Amino acid sequence: MTTTTNITSTTGSVTPFDPEAAAALAALGGFPPITPDLIPVVRQGLPGQLPPSDEELARDGAFTVEERSVPGPDGAPDVSLLICRPTTTVTGAVYWIHGGGMVLGDNRGGIAEALDWAQEFGLVVVSVEYRLAPETPHPGPVEDCYAGLVWTAEHAGELGFDPARIVVAGASAGGGLAAAVALLARDRRGPGLLGQLLIYPMLDDRNDSPSAVQMADTGTWGRTANDTGWSALLGAARGGPDVSPYAAPARAQDLTGLPPTFVDVASAENFRDEDIAYASRIWQAGGRAELHVWPGGFHGFDVFAPQAAISQAARAARRAWLSRLVQA
Repeated sequence: MTTTTNITSTTGSVTPFDPEAAAALAALGGFPPITPDLIPVVRQGLPGQLPPSDEELARDGAFTVEERSVPGPDGAPDVSLLICRPTTTVTGAVYWIHGGGMVLGDNRGGIAEALDWAQEFGLVVVSVEYRLAPETPHPGPVEDCYAGLVWTAEHAGELGFDPARIVVAGASAGGGLAAAVALLARDRRGPGLLGQLLIYPMLDDRNDSPSAVQMADTGTWGRTANDTGWSALLGAARGGPDVSPYAAPARAQDLTGLPPTFVDVASAENFRDEDIAYASRIWQAGGRAELHVWPGGFHGFDVFAPQAAISQAARAARRAWLSRLVQA
C-alpha cells in the first residue's frame, strides 16, 4: 500500500491513487462530475448492475428476507424496511443506511457487506428505504431513517434481538445519515445504540475543506457531485450559517454522549479532512472512536476495486471493530 499513482486534479494539485485500485477505476472508465441535470441519468445505475434479488439476499437459506412498511415521520408516508434475519443464532442488529449522495440509491445498495457482517456475527440487517433529494429535501431523508430506527428498536423482540444491541451503519451519504440518526437518538432520548459504523461518511455541506479543494473532480464522487448532493438536500441553505447538524453532522457543536464510533476514509478523496475532523472531535469530546485512513484510496475504492489490497484491509478493519463491539 505504499506504491502510488499520481493523478492530477482539476485544481492542479497532485494527489496519489493506489495503483491497484486506480486500475480498477480506470477499467470502469471513471465517472464524470455529477451535476443536477445528471441526477436522472445516474439513478439508472451502471449498465448490467441490478440490485440483489431476495434469493441472492437469502444466501442459500442463511437469511429470511422481507420488506415491511412501517410508520414514517409524523405526516409523512410509511417507510419501507428491508429485513434480513439470520436463520441461526441472533446476537444483535445492523441498521443499514445506503449511500448515493442523498440523490440516488435504494435499500438494497451496499447491503452485501452488511450481510457479510450479519452472517459472521449473527446480526439482523434492517435496511431503510428513505426518500431522496431533491424531491424530498431535509429533514425528510434523516427523519425517514430515524423513524425506521425507532420502529426497529421497538420491535427488536419480534425480530429476535436485544434493542440495546443495534449498530447504525452506512457508507458515504448513508454514513452521514447514520451519524445524524445517532445524534437524533442521543438528543431525543431515542434508541440506545451499541455503536455507529461510518464508512467514508458525507458529513459537511460546506464542501470547502483542503481535501475537498485538493481532490476536486478526479473521476469519483468529487466536489461538483458533492455540491449537487448537498444542494439537492438543502437548497439555498447549503453552506450557510443555519444548517442543522441533523442534515450535516459536521455542524454539530456537541459530540459528547455518542456511542462507540468507527470512521474510515480514503486519503485521496474529498471527504478525507471532514471525516478525520469528526473522529478527532469525538475524541476531544471524551468519546470512543476508531479512525482509519486508507492510503491511496479514493471515494468508494472498496466497491470499485474489491480485490485491491487496501480494500481487503479496509473491510477487515470494519469486521475487526464490529467483532470487538458485538462480542464484548
